[in-house]
Amino acid sequence: MVIKVFVATSSGSTAIKKKQQEVVGFLEANKIDFQQMDIAGDEDNRKWMRENVPGEKKPQNGIPLPPQIFNEERYCGDFESFFSAKEENIIYSFLGLAPPPGTKETEKSDGTEEKSDATEEKSEGAEDKSDSKDEKSDATDEAEAHTEDKAGEGAPEEAHSDQTPSEGQQEEEEKQREGEEKEEVEEQEES
Repeated sequence: MVIKVFVATSSGSTAIKKKQQEVVGFLEANKIDFQQMDIAGDEDNRKWMRENVPGEKKPQNGIPLPPQIFNEERYCGDFESFFSAKEENIIYSFLGLAPPPGTKETEKSDGTEEKSDATEEKSEGAEDKSDSKDEKSDATDEAEAHTEDKAGEGAPEEAHSDQTPSEGQQEEEEKQREGEEKEEVEEQEES
């Protein structure tokens, strides 16, 4: 079984070049046999790649960009799929290869079971992050309310908040300070 990585050797896009380099570099570092198939210099490679990327994996314009990864004729995925598999330590399953002894992937009893567990963990993590954002938002709202209370009392600016105020907040604070300064000047003139 041969892994085929479809690349564009003369791509003008630095993003595509970086993605191609990451895939090729990872395969080389892990001594995974593969062939680079250039779509820039070989029209047959370009046509074959475009025809064999599944419809749901093609972008809206219908033209898949490199790198695209195949195991012989079987489509493995694009860069995003490759990156996810690498992060989840299931790269050999992604490539349709038997993992070498001693890798994390061989310790897993069933790669698909592990993948669904990882997906569930990510979902739970996303919910936790969402809850955390809500708590941060509540804390920010409280801090802003507290800041407004202190601003009304004429507290020094350092007491406001460690957060950088938005432009709108800065303008409001500036107007408020100018108003306070005018009041002080008027009070001094009256006395």
